Amino acid sequence: MREFVQKYYGEVLEQTGDLKTNACCTFEAAPEYVTAALAEIHDDVRARYYGCGLVLPDALQDCRILDLGCGSGRDCYLLSKLVGPDGEIVGVDMTEAQLAVAERYREYHSARFGYPKPNVRFYHGYIEKLDALPLKPDSFEIVVSNCVLNLSEDKEAVLAGAYRALKTGGELYFADVYADRRVPAEVANDPVLYGECLGGALYWNDFVELAKRAGFLDPRLITDRPIEITDPRIQEAAQGVQFFAATYRLFKLPGLEAACEDYGQTATYTGSIPYLPERFTLDKHHQFETGQALPVCGNTFDMLHGSRFRAHFDLHGDKSHHRGIFPDCGTTLPFDASGVATPGGCC
Repeated sequence: MREFVQKYYGEVLEQTGDLKTNACCTFEAAPEYVTAALAEIHDDVRARYYGCGLVLPDALQDCRILDLGCGSGRDCYLLSKLVGPDGEIVGVDMTEAQLAVAERYREYHSARFGYPKPNVRFYHGYIEKLDALPLKPDSFEIVVSNCVLNLSEDKEAVLAGAYRALKTGGELYFADVYADRRVPAEVANDPVLYGECLGGALYWNDFVELAKRAGFLDPRLITDRPIEITDPRIQEAAQGVQFFAATYRLFKLPGLEAACEDYGQTATYTGSIPYLPERFTLDKHHQFETGQALPVCGNTFDMLHGSRFRAHFDLHGDKSHHRGIFPDCGTTLPFDASGVATPGGCC
């Protein structure tokens, strides 16, 4: 299957319009500053984009970011613009034809952004085998990936590698495709369905368990949408499985608890993150309005306190007095039949 995926993305797909579903397409409305940055990226790079979400976490200035499955480099160059000349982006991909496009425009984008030298570099390799590349463990603030995990046949190795690459307090912020049930073998083994990011999609609950085993103890859903399959053959081959494109953030914070516990802690966003003067969204259930103190569970408090977001919050409270489970917290499905996250719970 790996050889097929390399051929599919290196030879069969020449541009985004060659896709047969909207799984590997991004429909989120980009903020104005992102739209402006995208306009500076070379057309050849943008034409070979196959992501399913905006993998652009906030507060990126000077960050060191690893992009797993970077393809032709669109997200790498977009992140390059946003981290500034003192940040660094490292892209990894197994498809040489895609990497050739990415490499071709390193100097172009450096000059376009006004940087003294390129702050992006690329490695040919496998995202399941990051330890085979010259990447130091505990050296990245952020790892991103855009509709690539589903293409891997060893997803646990990818998550474990991302965990090792991150500094403590860093995050894996990525968009991917998920299924509402375990994908039948006939679907998983269909090469076209696999290449279209459906055959290799994880059942959402299996993903959560894999993430926790890798060390990401409290996965947080940010956005989700149902995937539309319009091709009759693919629709029939999918055997009624519903697929969703979703973006998650996973923090490398070993002290997170198994559930959302209440310690009477609060968090107030100061409005200091660039481009976000009015509100900051941590995940689908946590939107912080500037200046408004919100009660948060212990895990949410630790995510803010132990990450790069600490400088942008006034955080109050500790864990000396436990009040039980956080109000309204419970286990809920991340997606309902319409693709909208179900309510209920702090996370």
